Amino acid sequence: MFRQRPWTPTINKGGHSMESMNLNGQPYTASMNQTESLGRYTAKTFGWMFAGLMLTFLIALFGYSTGAVIYVFAVPYLYLILGIAELFVVIFLSARIQKLSVGAARALFFTYAALNGVVFSAYFLIYVTADLILAFGATSVFFGVMALIGYFTNADLSRLRNFLMGGLIFLLVFWIFAMFIDLSQFSTIACTVGIFIFLVFTAYDTQKIRAYHTYYAQSPDMLAKASIFSALDLYLDFINLFLYLIRLLGRNRN
Repeated sequence: MFRQRPWTPTINKGGHSMESMNLNGQPYTASMNQTESLGRYTAKTFGWMFAGLMLTFLIALFGYSTGAVIYVFAVPYLYLILGIAELFVVIFLSARIQKLSVGAARALFFTYAALNGVVFSAYFLIYVTADLILAFGATSVFFGVMALIGYFTNADLSRLRNFLMGGLIFLLVFWIFAMFIDLSQFSTIACTVGIFIFLVFTAYDTQKIRAYHTYYAQSPDMLAKASIFSALDLYLDFINLFLYLIRLLGRNRN
């Protein structure tokens, strides 16, 4: 899944943004006067994330249960078109997040979740249902543990950014080569790396919620949009973690 990060405030050991760029591109130090408690802001962010996941699941289940997925993917190259559409939505949201309205940002987030639901309906045809449930349960547990670590730790997880980006590049290169070369004997290694990378990303992105909360304290509009963007990051962490787990544990339908 595509990950684009237009904002990366510097995070100190307490997880707070020390200095970044304001809307005019000038650095400033955010005030500590919060308009909304951190707990409520974090809960709201995870609420948007779970709403996106629920939309994806409902659309995927509808597509599978009604058989619509068969007709959808009977259209030549539609799977590729959906992937390009998802990529466009994420890039546009990332590039225009500071200029979009809060409503538009939310609409784009749910558009992405809906498109992903269409794509995910195919997984009901590929994998055994019991394995999908197992992978979803494992993803929920692992994600929850890493989110708690990211929220409560005092360690500066922003130092892991280069390592995480290196892991993403490795995965991207591997799957591109896998399209042209048979690398199936290395797929277990790639999936294990992917699981580890997105577990760490979960903690990293959860800690960034705290940084955004501090940095955008004096801009309620940007704070709301930062919440949506954080929800997208966490949504992608969950989805990618699930995908690597199902690839590792799932049995194909025969």
